[in-house]
Amino acid sequence: MTMTRRRALLLGAALTLSLTAAACGSSGDAGSGTAASSTVSDADLQKALDTGGTLTVWAWEPTLKDVVAGFQAKYPKVKVNLVNAGTGNDQYTALQNAIKAGSGVPDVAQVEYYALPQFALAKSVADLNAFGAGKLNGTFTPGPWNAVHVGESVYGLPMDSGPMALFYNKDVFDKYGLTVPATWDEYVAAAEKLHKADPKAYIANDTGDAGFTTSMIWQAGGKPYTVAGTDVGVNFGDDGTRKFTATWQKLIDGKLLAPVTSWSDAWYKGLGDGSIATLVIGAWMPANLESGVKTGSGKWRVAPMPQWEAGGKATAENGGSSLAIPEAGANKALAYAFVKYANVDEGVKTRVDGGAFPATTAQLQDTAFQNKEFPYFGGQKVNEVLAQSAAQVVTGWSYLPFQVYANSVFNDTVGKAYTSATTLQDGLKAWQDASVKYGQEQGFTIK
Repeated sequence: MTMTRRRALLLGAALTLSLTAAACGSSGDAGSGTAASSTVSDADLQKALDTGGTLTVWAWEPTLKDVVAGFQAKYPKVKVNLVNAGTGNDQYTALQNAIKAGSGVPDVAQVEYYALPQFALAKSVADLNAFGAGKLNGTFTPGPWNAVHVGESVYGLPMDSGPMALFYNKDVFDKYGLTVPATWDEYVAAAEKLHKADPKAYIANDTGDAGFTTSMIWQAGGKPYTVAGTDVGVNFGDDGTRKFTATWQKLIDGKLLAPVTSWSDAWYKGLGDGSIATLVIGAWMPANLESGVKTGSGKWRVAPMPQWEAGGKATAENGGSSLAIPEAGANKALAYAFVKYANVDEGVKTRVDGGAFPATTAQLQDTAFQNKEFPYFGGQKVNEVLAQSAAQVVTGWSYLPFQVYANSVFNDTVGKAYTSATTLQDGLKAWQDASVKYGQEQGFTIK
């Protein structure tokens, strides 16, 4: 997961995927891992590696460069061409165009969790149960494992995860006598105290972000999306959504959020000079702070995500990607062998050493991983907090099979709550209406 994930402009119209006759089940049914029996054995995968060949992998995640080097060293008959075809939506547009043209389709593609259902429903990516993916149940934490499922089918292997936590500037908290908030009510109180003490300082920044908003609703227990194949429900009037909007509206109305867009130059400056005091964000953030906010070294710490009720233990995912195999790929067995190497076997350590946050339970539970001290965070064992968050992700979340499009119109709907008298709840209703309209136009049955 990289910083560009949050700033990618999602233009979903370019990614419209035709519906297929075969309906897919809800992603909320993923836990069992009971799958269609494998048709490609481990021996078949080994034979593909021994025979060799050339693979084209489309991905933007930087640690994959070292994974490819290690894979080619272990399997010298395999040549991997790692191509950055764009980040997020840019790559998805290129991938869809290649699929439509019937040429230039890669053997492996990085696809973020929120976007995977869109490709899965169109059968543009392969069901990896045919290669034995169902046997990997328990290998990954529940959030990412659920995210790569559509019903019983597995359409990618989790590459990383983004369980959310509270990143805070300890120097700012100490200076203004702020207590690390354990609840969202305490978070609002801290925001008020900080901004009153220094009108140029804010608890956080926010100008409207689809991924952040859905993750917050997820943590609050909201389930605005229901998906059963081409039957889709969209309802932002549920209790979890209202719990989030009631609290976040206080921050907007009180002008307690820095009007700064994430990943902008002003955002980096604010994180460095203390005018933005916290980030509620995914576990992939440490490497981004270390590389992008060098002046913050020693000042930042990590704490559990604030809770909606005192004593709660709930979090949500924010970001993360899978490696999927396009259905039109010519060498799927070899492609799966690479994906398994990168996301299950030796490649996991390579990526974690490079700063990625793992989705594998074995790595998360590893003592050396949890005990790693981060000089940037004052020597804190950051991974202890983040691993705990990964185990507390609320279950049952689903994304729309056209989430890429939905996210592309977020700023035209919910975004107005940050620039006008529109409330968050009204903005979400407008987002709901726009999503429903689009889904109906694409042939979905909207409940």
